[in-house]
Amino acid sequence: MSSISSFVEGDYVVYPTHGVGKVVAIENQEIGGLKLQLFVITFDRDRMTLRVPVSKAQKSGLRRLSSRTVMESALSTLKGRAKVKRTMWSRRAQEYEAKINSGDPVSIAEVVRDLHRHANQPDQSYSERQIYEAALERLASELAAVESIDTQAATQKLEKLLEAA
Repeated sequence: MSSISSFVEGDYVVYPTHGVGKVVAIENQEIGGLKLQLFVITFDRDRMTLRVPVSKAQKSGLRRLSSRTVMESALSTLKGRAKVKRTMWSRRAQEYEAKINSGDPVSIAEVVRDLHRHANQPDQSYSERQIYEAALERLASELAAVESIDTQAATQKLEKLLEAA
């Protein structure tokens, strides 16, 4: 696997707390008397631009898109049985948020699987639905980038897998 500092303009990357972004530039800036090289990453969905110092990129969790193998592993996770712990919702919600923010597609797929509701199941609370949708969107955006399809097609593919499970 090539090193993080070898990202080039146009590369798609994953930032754990924001999902898939695109390196649009590599800039040199002077901040507080220090010369820094920065990756400039845009996140279209959030209409946000992030500047990450090259020297801190690895520590921040910035990474390349998942390989097809990792994505296949995440997709097969969706086919598994939901694991619902009997702990308080606030505790589970924290665990789910941590998994989403880890940026790991398999962990995010676990959240999607565990919070997915089939038509014959009881409704979710508002907060369950919010976390489910955040996880689904994050997984779909990386799947879309890996497979070069749009996010809507990726979301439909994920939902089909969930309904078949």
